[in-house]
Amino acid sequence: MERNVTSDFFNHRCIDEPMEARQRGPEGLKATIHWLHRAFTDMRFEFHEVLVAGDRAVARVTLHARQHGPFVVHDSPDGRVTDAFPSNGRAFAAPQTHWFRIAGGAIAEHDAVRDDLGMAKQLGWIPPTAIYIVRMLLTRRRERREQRRNASTLSRSVPHNA
Repeated sequence: MERNVTSDFFNHRCIDEPMEARQRGPEGLKATIHWLHRAFTDMRFEFHEVLVAGDRAVARVTLHARQHGPFVVHDSPDGRVTDAFPSNGRAFAAPQTHWFRIAGGAIAEHDAVRDDLGMAKQLGWIPPTAIYIVRMLLTRRRERREQRRNASTLSRSVPHNA
């Protein structure tokens, strides 16, 4: 991974992801991949078109995957869990366009436009049933508890200087 992205790689779509994924460089990308794999399995990109012009590249793709875990959204400046979509075990195919800036033969920046509405419909998130709304609320509560527990464990393991 370190050879494919620059040390200051930046993903412009990281704002809805956990704090670990918002950092620059390969570690941020690794955190994004981990976050996605927690929710989705059998992920693959079907490439339809790739264009390169100077230091820019664009790829028109379809992401195919199956949801097998909760898709957790961290849409807050502090990375707090704001939404959680429990799995219905469904598969989806969502069109996406990804833009890249290349520097020194590696990816320096990434941005994307995704059909999240189409994905949400295919996964049964919308329109939500009453039962699914209850499942969402319970999943969000569980994910927030886990986030607090992890933050508490991390704060106890970090040495405090006097």
